Amino acid sequence: MNDAKPTIVGNEELPPSGHDVSIQEAFKVWLRVAALSFGGPAGQIAVMHRILVEEKHWISESRFLYALNYCMLLPGPEAQQLATYMGWLMHRTLGGLMAGGLFILPGVIAIMGLSWVYALYGQVGFVAALFFGLKAAVLAIVLEAVLRIGRRALRNRVLIGVAGAAFMGIFFLGIPFPLLILAAAMIGFAGTRAGLPHFQTGEPKAREADRAPLLGEALPPHARPELGRTLRVAASWLLLWLVPVLSLVLALGQDHVFSQIAVFFSKMAMVTFGGAYAALAYVAQQAVDTYGWLRPGEMLDGLGMAETTPGPLIMVLQFVGFMAAFRDPGSLSPLMAGTIGGLVATWVTFAPCFLWILVGAPYIEILRGNRALSGALSAITAAVVGVILNLALWFAIHTIFAEVHPVAWGPFAFEAPVAGSVNIWALLLALAAIVAMFQLGWGMLPTLAATSAAGIALYATGIIL
Repeated sequence: MNDAKPTIVGNEELPPSGHDVSIQEAFKVWLRVAALSFGGPAGQIAVMHRILVEEKHWISESRFLYALNYCMLLPGPEAQQLATYMGWLMHRTLGGLMAGGLFILPGVIAIMGLSWVYALYGQVGFVAALFFGLKAAVLAIVLEAVLRIGRRALRNRVLIGVAGAAFMGIFFLGIPFPLLILAAAMIGFAGTRAGLPHFQTGEPKAREADRAPLLGEALPPHARPELGRTLRVAASWLLLWLVPVLSLVLALGQDHVFSQIAVFFSKMAMVTFGGAYAALAYVAQQAVDTYGWLRPGEMLDGLGMAETTPGPLIMVLQFVGFMAAFRDPGSLSPLMAGTIGGLVATWVTFAPCFLWILVGAPYIEILRGNRALSGALSAITAAVVGVILNLALWFAIHTIFAEVHPVAWGPFAFEAPVAGSVNIWALLLALAAIVAMFQLGWGMLPTLAATSAAGIALYATGIIL
């Protein structure tokens, strides 16, 4: 326990915060969370809620949801950042590093192993058939994500309009995703400040567990903002993030593949709002069209890997970095170069996540109950729905059709599929995956397993080669 003074929230005086959870016990819990972190951000957040709020009673539901709202405003994977936030609340910086680090460790190991297999055997026999099947399930999973987030976020016509405008902006006009998010945040913030009800969360009051949360509701001593601490933490994590990037650029030149990976994914770390689904359309476009690191279908293969392994879906960026360096190894062996490229992509993707939480969380803690911040979040989440819909269409077009052609009309431009290039088996598997998930109630992993097995069966019978 600690001797923190009571905190005033609204008109209520809350008791001091404290708990007796040891760092050893927390390690076991966060290891368990990491092992169960399948199912994308929704599944991962649900696992954390069940363990931390309902089972262990470490955190109140209202505090958990407030932290989640902040993490959704940040660039990067909200589930990993939420784990870091919760770990920091419970056990200071060490707890945040432990929770956030363990959350991604299983995925780092799994994606690296699968990247090796894919690079060596991905276009050979049953391995190619396996990933052919995975793509079908990924389409169903992304569609489910659109509907799941849409039901939660689009509560009125104004928010539906924000989502529609975001979709039109990114699909037909090519407006960069960060600009869409910034515009949505400004609309939500300004609308809430003006007293409009459309951007208010409107969620029912959270029902607290029968047992009082161990952390309490007051600010722990380490959660009180201090300028000196803020500057030290910011400087430390900026150095940890950017020194490796600058070292690669200065030592190898800006055109070297390692430098390109470090710089590109550092930029992505600052603009990947809304999690992996919202960012992957842009990443795929750049990796395929600008850098030539991947072929269009390979991005889906990587997302399929990330869907089948524990950890955040943004781990697919490790696969992108691996394949980029594998195909441009320089004086290294392709597998060694790929391994380094994957680890560089992973480092510059996740180092900023710790920066955002360890620097910003104390200031967010003292803003609990700020209505304007909640309004900005509502608008951002609505815009993310439109962006994910764009991603679903992009994946569908490049999975089901072998050819696309550009269409331009005034300021509007997009890629339209060539009807005669449809892959009937890809279409049938995608429809089967949609039926399995939406009509039969299958989970993500059974659907992925079934479509992968179907892909292998189609290969074994000679239907697909």
